[in-house]
Amino acid sequence: MGFLKSLPLIFFFAITLVTAQEKDITLDEIWNGTFSTQRMDALHSMKNGQQYSVLNFDRQARSTSVDVYDYKTLAKVKTLVSSANIEQMQYFTNYTFSQDESKLLLASEVESIYRHSTVGKYVVYDTNTQNTTLVANKKIQEPTFSPDGSKVAYAYKNNLFVKDLNSGATKQITFDGEVNKIINGITDWVYEEEFAFVRAFQWNASGDRIAFIRFDESAVPEFSMDVYGTGLYPDQQEFKYPKAGEANAVVSLHLYDLKSDKLNEIQVSKDYNDFYIPRIKWTKDSDVLSAQFMNRHQNELDLWMINTKNNNKTKLVLEETDKAYVDVTDNLTFLKDNSFIWTSEKDGFNHIYHYSKDGKLINQVTLGNWEVTNYYGYDPKTERIFYQSTENGSINRDVYAIKLNGRDKVRLTKSEGTNSAAFSADFSYFINTFSNATTPPEYTLNNAASGDLIKSIKDNDKLAEKLLDYKTSEKEFTTININGNDLNMWMVKPANFDAKKQYPMLMYQYSGPGSQQVANRWNGANDYWYQMLAQKGYIIVCIDGRGTGFKGAEFKKVTQKELGKYEVEDQIAAAKKLGERPYIDASRIGIWGWSYGGFMSSNALFKGNDVFKMAIAVAPVTSWRFYDTIYTERYMTTPQENPSGYDDNSPLSHVDKLKGDFLLIHGSADDNVHLQNTMRMVEALIQADKQFEWMVYPDDNHGIYGGNTRLHLYKKMTNFIDNTLGDKLKNDASEENDQVKIKL
Repeated sequence: MGFLKSLPLIFFFAITLVTAQEKDITLDEIWNGTFSTQRMDALHSMKNGQQYSVLNFDRQARSTSVDVYDYKTLAKVKTLVSSANIEQMQYFTNYTFSQDESKLLLASEVESIYRHSTVGKYVVYDTNTQNTTLVANKKIQEPTFSPDGSKVAYAYKNNLFVKDLNSGATKQITFDGEVNKIINGITDWVYEEEFAFVRAFQWNASGDRIAFIRFDESAVPEFSMDVYGTGLYPDQQEFKYPKAGEANAVVSLHLYDLKSDKLNEIQVSKDYNDFYIPRIKWTKDSDVLSAQFMNRHQNELDLWMINTKNNNKTKLVLEETDKAYVDVTDNLTFLKDNSFIWTSEKDGFNHIYHYSKDGKLINQVTLGNWEVTNYYGYDPKTERIFYQSTENGSINRDVYAIKLNGRDKVRLTKSEGTNSAAFSADFSYFINTFSNATTPPEYTLNNAASGDLIKSIKDNDKLAEKLLDYKTSEKEFTTININGNDLNMWMVKPANFDAKKQYPMLMYQYSGPGSQQVANRWNGANDYWYQMLAQKGYIIVCIDGRGTGFKGAEFKKVTQKELGKYEVEDQIAAAKKLGERPYIDASRIGIWGWSYGGFMSSNALFKGNDVFKMAIAVAPVTSWRFYDTIYTERYMTTPQENPSGYDDNSPLSHVDKLKGDFLLIHGSADDNVHLQNTMRMVEALIQADKQFEWMVYPDDNHGIYGGNTRLHLYKKMTNFIDNTLGDKLKNDASEENDQVKIKL
């Protein structure tokens, strides 16, 4: 009798011990920061090459500071500036140095406009005098020091201004700026989103001229969104958004001379009909400006040199062409003799090239069936180029050094996974950020000559230790042969996986051109969600199909003019093949994705209606006719030229095939993939008499976040997965509980 009475108590302690080591990951923990990683914020290598600065936040004092550290010792050397000593701001969120590092631009009250653009209040702090100067008594855009640090150029209400920090005077240099009509020196919506830059003005080396791009949006169709807010009536946000095939902003290149106070337009000696200017950059010669011009199809990119001292005389030095498209990068680097470094896919893989100032090829620096994924810079003292690549496998990243002549290549990183480098200004050190699927981010100081470890700076060992208490599964990296290609794949199985059982499978993918989801790096928030789903009894799989990146131009560009055809075929074929495995229940396979991934999951469910039981599409493109010119036409040309490419692969054309369960989700204030996409899908499904579920998040943009929004979103998706794929799991869990009761 006594033994029987104590049994429940013994059982309780045993269960407590086990559960302490195998806690379940919860959605609340995923989104409340339980698994967040320590990072290094706003790191800047000081000009002396021996020190670096970091933005630090003092939580108790509610202040921020820019602190300087020594590379060798990692000890804090000094605090350059603290917001506690600045009357104009409680704290700042970013900083920028003048070229000689005697002054800092400090940003506060920063508000986002779109993905990259912001407005904010800015103060100049002089480290010598410790004086502060307010750049403008209003919120401005992209303030930038002149090379000697005596002036700051900035944009306000679509015009450009220059503030003289010595006299305090501000001069307006353009006057025609007007909302939704003319923009000077700041990119329009589509350039910001697709060419990934905001500041479209640049100082020359001597600080006496500013080159800038002007956007005339007058003919661009306007898009409007209701922003519901909390008032009695909603506000309406209106902005210029060129959809595929519609008019783009007319761009022109201009030059302002500070000495003569003259403004001139620069015209290149080639007749372009419809074109982009995706990059401008001054060369080492303060009189020579480089500008990249690209045709609307984006399969021709021209590099021009413009002599601003000689009547703006232009010279075409490089013409890059491709059957599909040419990528725009920030890798153009001018050497002392104005020869330049350039990256290109022209041999089938992305590599580094060295050209003379006249555009003659000196040599191809890197070569091989692998991709250069990042260009870090050139050290003139050692004549070495530093770069990141996939030489150690397409899912990994390593940092390398190579001579400008293509010799003496050295692998600087040692650990397999994802390595990225931040080099000191003189290229004597680099801070390496490393992670892989089993190691959270580690920051180390390394010798740039050899790559040898000098010291550990910061790690996430506490997070790794914390995760030991949780029930987690290995992310297994393999390949799967589909349609003649070995596609990269990862799979996460339940921790208590039993090969004799059958499990439902959820596939995740993004699949956009040049993208990558199967990468050997540390967890993002979704990875913790997948672990949570795995502990519920799901197998989670991700496959990068044709059209994704880092396996060569041919693999990436096969989807040209047919977005959504080959990518969907690969996901359907992969699901079928995986469904043949004895431990996967082929009758319970689902797929989900966000943005391009939502476009994909919708198509996969419709076209693969005999394979997929359910799909979730978050913020999906439902027709490329609704998306912007630069992104869409890069891969599809225009709808007028390629109507079948647009319509044959649109989910809207296949709603009649829907058999499974479908959940549509969108933010009502999505300026990128407009709610129009989901509304058109909803109407098409209704008219096809198809049942489905949907959710619209009020006033949320493409990211759908803020407050409890992400938690709510992932609860909704989890519940939908459980209700559509997980019924059998509930029964299995119920049977296991009954067996435990019987044993007790």
